[in-house]
Amino acid sequence: MIASTGARLARLLPPETAHTLTIRMLTYGAGVPPHAPDLPVSTRVELPRSGLRLCSPVGLAAGFDKNCEVPEAMAKFGFGFVECGTVTPKPQPGNPKPRLFRLTEDRAVINRMGFNNFGLDYFVRRLEKYSHAVPIGANVGANKDSDDRIGDYVTGIEAVAPHASYITINISSPNTPGLRGLQDKASLSQLLSRCGGADRKDLPVFLKLAPDLDAEAIADICSVVKAEGAWLSGLIISNTTLARPPSLHSEDKSEAGGLSGAPLLHPSTEVLRQFARTLDGAFDLIGAGGIGSGRDAYAKIRAGASAVQLYSLMVYEGPALAKKVARELSHCLAEDGYSTLADAVGKDL
Repeated sequence: MIASTGARLARLLPPETAHTLTIRMLTYGAGVPPHAPDLPVSTRVELPRSGLRLCSPVGLAAGFDKNCEVPEAMAKFGFGFVECGTVTPKPQPGNPKPRLFRLTEDRAVINRMGFNNFGLDYFVRRLEKYSHAVPIGANVGANKDSDDRIGDYVTGIEAVAPHASYITINISSPNTPGLRGLQDKASLSQLLSRCGGADRKDLPVFLKLAPDLDAEAIADICSVVKAEGAWLSGLIISNTTLARPPSLHSEDKSEAGGLSGAPLLHPSTEVLRQFARTLDGAFDLIGAGGIGSGRDAYAKIRAGASAVQLYSLMVYEGPALAKKVARELSHCLAEDGYSTLADAVGKDL
């Protein structure tokens, strides 16, 4: 994934081996540009509620850099912000291997990683060294064997807050049993109440949600967020899906885990649109899921997102995808007569 050629070579290796090797090479600077690319002025944006100022609205989603080892390198590929994690208080190995699958024919990925990471102590040591070339997010989660999962989120928030630009509370992974239950109305209320009391150092905090939500669940989440989450800056929509569209062709399409990549674009954008309509600008929205072009990112902007994140399609195109998406997005804005990205936010609502 170090460049498009590197991405092709990496696909000759088993997926998780390729990813581990990529992170290792990036830590040594292999294939990393000497400086960040020039990006279109029209795509610069400031998220209204969180106040995050982004040189590009295209961010790196959590999951690529779980242990905060290469944020500096990824900033040089043209990401306007980088999100590291998910990190849990204690180190954990994650689920048994194999747990990562390429669906090449579908330009998709299935994973059931299970929050494998080196733990908060290691993560924070790495985070402390980051130069803040672009804003950095710390995505926090709960240990699989925790007796108090909400307590794990409080611990994570307070540990990363002194060093991050923003924090993401991830309750959307399908690969930790019971975790998505925190999206239920009563559990979410308790989560927001306790996390709201954590020492956040006044950082923006986002809540990351799943795409597998019906209209009733979306309405419930919005009501709880409005009632208990006044301290939240926004939502990230969405994580991977448990759904398996009938259009999938790849051999591994039935593997258990969360599906991401191109097939997630339309369903995740529709869920984003429903949240945007219900919340009506009260929170910043970041759109994630299936972004492989500027046109894909533009669809999420018009559906209500002020910024976007990508990860899975780097498997097929390499990290230069960030620069490509930003530049194509600029062309989309110009075609429709928008001089700034903010002018286009929510236009399809």
